[in-house]
Amino acid sequence: MEKTISPFSKPLYVMTKPVGAICNLACKYCYYLEKTNLYKENTSKFVMSDSLLEKFIEEYINSQTMPQVLFTWHGGETLMRPLSFYQKVVELQKKYANGRTIDNCIQTNGTLLNDEWCEFFRNNHWLVGISIDGPQEFHDEYRKNKQGKPSFMKVMQGIHLLNKHQVEWNAMAVVNDYNADYPLEFYHFFKELGCHYIQFTPIVERIHPHADGRHLAHVLQKEEKLADFSVSPEQWGNFLCTIFDEWVKNDVGEYFIQIFDATLANWMGAQPGVCTMAPTCGHAGVMEFNGDVYSCDHFVFPEFKLGNIYEKSLIEMMYSEKQIQFGQQKRDSLPNKCKECNYLFACNGECPKNRFLTTEDGEPGLNYLCKGYYQFFDHVAPYMDFMKKELLAERPPANVMKCHTI
Repeated sequence: MEKTISPFSKPLYVMTKPVGAICNLACKYCYYLEKTNLYKENTSKFVMSDSLLEKFIEEYINSQTMPQVLFTWHGGETLMRPLSFYQKVVELQKKYANGRTIDNCIQTNGTLLNDEWCEFFRNNHWLVGISIDGPQEFHDEYRKNKQGKPSFMKVMQGIHLLNKHQVEWNAMAVVNDYNADYPLEFYHFFKELGCHYIQFTPIVERIHPHADGRHLAHVLQKEEKLADFSVSPEQWGNFLCTIFDEWVKNDVGEYFIQIFDATLANWMGAQPGVCTMAPTCGHAGVMEFNGDVYSCDHFVFPEFKLGNIYEKSLIEMMYSEKQIQFGQQKRDSLPNKCKECNYLFACNGECPKNRFLTTEDGEPGLNYLCKGYYQFFDHVAPYMDFMKKELLAERPPANVMKCHTI
């Protein structure tokens, strides 16, 4: 007997790819560009049709159990769709909102921004995520266009336009083997830009040749070669600790760094707000330009396909037994080393895609970045304890900056 699907079991969230894996840049470490190989027979040039857009918006809104609905537009490069596409998005959202509050966020490399785009984002209150890997030398190392030319100056032009039009934006910075050794230069750059919301993402990829031309591995494939741009565990730990030391002295409550916020949330026993640090995952799926839905943005592989929106509803796919098992596997597959770790509550094994090492006892499922995370949690523990006490006493955690006895 099939398990009853309950739309109340967890929130439904599906990131959307209006242009699939197509991009105007060719960043060396990008894990998504090769997804075009999954759709070689497609004749739509990886463009979401108007009919699919309307079907998705109507169904996505009607699938929600909360009064607020968040749409996330992701790529590839999202701005390779014309502005008229997103104007249609807003019209359809208004058509089907039925009293709900609609929010939008969009991720972009920023190189195609102009005044018209920025006016649209400001007027419609869209949050813009900008992919930028720190100062010019660091950013241009891997983020080049298809002609091999650097992209930093165009990204900065885009950021200046966002600021000019007073568009709310935050930064998504990839930490790799090259820039990880310069954490303070990295952090100071974002502070000088006036960017108060920063997400640092460690890049970890492995190489595995596929028959269809793809070359990246996922967690089911063991013992694959690590890509040379991957950050090392030691680099990641040092990077986080160094930035945290400056942040905790000067910037608490002023600059918001996603991993620090998530760590404090886990210290409090609250939801961390980012799936990688939560006990289970699976609530955040992704829909491709043709309506195919996958378990996760990092698991767009054939074996993690949940179906297509033309054949199954979002509720059926996202609350399916397959997706529930995908999410619970994160917790259930932890090796004993993780289960016995003092910081399991803070880490929860991090992202399953990075759990490809074996422990000293030969158990699979150890996170490649484990050593770096352990260093970070061990380093920040007394500060997190202090901020937790402040929050429990209904005082601001920023008081940690006044304390010199930790």
